[in-house]
Amino acid sequence: MRRHLYTADHEAFRELARKFVEKEVAPNYPAWEKAGQIPREVFKQLGSLGMLGVAIPEEYGGGGLPDYRYNAVLQEEAARALVTLGTVRTQLDVILPYFLEYANEEQRGRWFAGLATGELLTAVAMTEPGTGSDLAGVRTTAVRDGDLYVLNGAKTFITGGLLADLVIVVARTSTDPDNRRAGLSLLVVEDGMAGFERGRVLDKMGCRVQDTVELSFNDVRVPAANLLGAEGAAFGYLGHNLPQERITVAVGSVAQAKAAVAATIEYTKERKAFGQPVASFQNTKFELAGMTAELEAAQTMVDAAVAELVEGELSGADAAKVKLFCTELQGRVVDRCLQLFGGYGYMMEYPIARLYTDARVARIYAGTSEVMRTIIAKSLGL
Repeated sequence: MRRHLYTADHEAFRELARKFVEKEVAPNYPAWEKAGQIPREVFKQLGSLGMLGVAIPEEYGGGGLPDYRYNAVLQEEAARALVTLGTVRTQLDVILPYFLEYANEEQRGRWFAGLATGELLTAVAMTEPGTGSDLAGVRTTAVRDGDLYVLNGAKTFITGGLLADLVIVVARTSTDPDNRRAGLSLLVVEDGMAGFERGRVLDKMGCRVQDTVELSFNDVRVPAANLLGAEGAAFGYLGHNLPQERITVAVGSVAQAKAAVAATIEYTKERKAFGQPVASFQNTKFELAGMTAELEAAQTMVDAAVAELVEGELSGADAAKVKLFCTELQGRVVDRCLQLFGGYGYMMEYPIARLYTDARVARIYAGTSEVMRTIIAKSLGL
């Protein structure tokens, strides 16, 4: 079906993204998966093409176009080539919005140029061992000491934490017994600060091209000048960016599921069973037809949500609906596609196996499916 989300400028950006992915990403992807990370040089290449700084103001070397649709295009083109951009997506879609929204002029001068060029890599440290989705239960503390905060605590499941130069850490700077959500702040910890240590790299079942690590902070003395936004206001900041974070997951889920179907159509046309192509069997036709119809519906849903996000009108409940529907659909579609590959689908040499393992986390991160259902239920007055 015809899509109406993108303009000619977005399509020109798509051509640039497609060429980059085909030339620089797809051929090197297996090596990156084995290494467990995307090399820093890739960020610099993207930066030199202006693809990391689209939303950064022009005075800092960016494009001055805070339009999420460019981010969506980049995801779609990566999925089209049966790869992902891992921590690139996290930096652009999840972390950069915090800097754009809450960094003061002095901080912008220090960090924005490096973010635009790919010289500075980022991570955001929210989740702690044992807390999961309960952000109000953060136990990492930051105690003010003159012009510094003394930071202590531990974080886990931190995407991009291994190479990050700047880590936005959610820490408790005060306690309100009547409001667990009050007293949380965002501190930017810089690589090399004493007491900041990176722990083990976690061995994941999927998304192996992006590093996920544990971080620890032992009496890290963070300058007060690295406070992002107002002290004690972090819970509201985190909630403000969650709709975009969840739509980002949904965009990827639909794009990757569509890529899985395309790969399955190609495979079933070539693969023969009982003397004829697998694609000729009625079951194969019906499975692929049904998946395609479902994905058209999901794409329409995503496009509507992205349009509302760009206009600043997307609600948290609607973002939850889109993430829930699209990630659950991705799981079903990729599973059915793998089935049509037969035994070969279980072999990691075929991309469908990686698409299958990569898809599983979409129903967990940025809020689990259960959390999405809770948010939707609240919007219904339940």
